[in-house]
Amino acid sequence: MTSDRSFQRHPATAPQIFEGQQVEISPADMESLKAAVAALERTSLVARVSAFTGRQLDIVGQFIPARFAKMAQRGAAMGLRVALHTALATLKRRHVEANLVSLAEIRASKSRSRRMVAMTGAAGGAFGLGAMALEIPVSTALMLRSIGEIALHEGEDLNQPDAAVACLEVLALGGGKASDAAALESSYFAARIMLAQSVHEAVRYLASAQVVDEAAPVLVRLMTQIAGRFGVTLSQKLAAQAVPVIGAMGGASVNLAFIAHFQNLAHGHFTVRRLERKYGALLVREHYELLARAR
Repeated sequence: MTSDRSFQRHPATAPQIFEGQQVEISPADMESLKAAVAALERTSLVARVSAFTGRQLDIVGQFIPARFAKMAQRGAAMGLRVALHTALATLKRRHVEANLVSLAEIRASKSRSRRMVAMTGAAGGAFGLGAMALEIPVSTALMLRSIGEIALHEGEDLNQPDAAVACLEVLALGGGKASDAAALESSYFAARIMLAQSVHEAVRYLASAQVVDEAAPVLVRLMTQIAGRFGVTLSQKLAAQAVPVIGAMGGASVNLAFIAHFQNLAHGHFTVRRLERKYGALLVREHYELLARAR
């Protein structure tokens, strides 16, 4: 994973290109980058819930009740414990196929994941918000599996610690700082810079440790940072489920929007990482920011 220092660039500085990397981004890759910008900067969870339910929701920027925020933070912590365990189990197996996953396979996998998450949402809806303790860890594990398959499609090697951590990183891309209820959508690179040091330390630990301890301070620090942002998105999810018309329709639609939101973020995130491997982080970020400002 690239450190935060690699993202700092003076406008007059020439792009940092390493051997094997190209100087100019091809038209096809530029289109991929445009799609990544749209995925990472445009669509919020609330917008997706509105699209999936056919009802316009207006909870972005509104005060989210404290009980939802507390439930969301507990749910985020539980879900991320499951996600971390899943990611580490993948690394321990050391035999994940590193070959590219076809687009058809990705579509089929996304559909399966969405059906399963919808089922957990429907079950949660039947028992109310109190069922979140069971629903969130299951939904998070299903999402992480789908995120991993998207990563494979974009050329990631899930046998490598940085790729496994990048999958976890996706869960932090959907929300702003937990302490800032008005900043429910932050920029992609702002999120990556905020996580960069913890990501770097976690990757270094996973690469060097003979026996990985899930309670290691470097992993706890990373997961705490991710939980703070993941919890913001979960609080939006709970607020949406509490809207009377949404509640009447059950939790399935909200959960479908929930996993679609993170699948979309994963496509954008791993597209950017693929282009960074090809062109270098500095050049990709420069074009990304130009595209983001032009939207």
